[in-house]
Amino acid sequence: RGALGRHAGAASRFTAYAVDVIVSGVAFSLGLACISFAIMIVTRRSVSWHTGATIAVGVVFAVWELTYFGYCWAAAGRTPGMALLGLRVVRADGADLDPWRGVVRALAFPLSIIVCGLGFVGILTQREHRALHDLLAGTAVIYSWDARAVQLRRLARRCRRSRLAPD
Repeated sequence: RGALGRHAGAASRFTAYAVDVIVSGVAFSLGLACISFAIMIVTRRSVSWHTGATIAVGVVFAVWELTYFGYCWAAAGRTPGMALLGLRVVRADGADLDPWRGVVRALAFPLSIIVCGLGFVGILTQREHRALHDLLAGTAVIYSWDARAVQLRRLARRCRRSRLAPD
């Protein structure tokens, strides 16, 4: 049986999250670089984000992360990392995600981290692999593509190509 519609496990979810942290971090860094460049062009002075502005940059980064995840979940039900791994956030009953649930999930996400990551224990222990933020938002993470179907399509293409190839 394929994985389509099954609840995603810890390894898939963690890998998707790691990809998203890299993607959102690179986007944030590029944004800071563009802002620095614009300030330098206008004022002819370089900006250092490491001295004096560390707390402000940290707060802006936290807001950026909430926006990145919240927007992705609200708009598409998945982040780029989740899309890469074939994961999707749905309502707990399996229906498509309401945009407001994506926002609630993003706002509740830090609660899963705050207490030494204990909010993620449900991913390892529950049958539906739901973390604290999933429970609070009424969501679940599922596999949204069937690996077996992808493999069968790939084999069918190879077979067609071999029949069309001249001997």
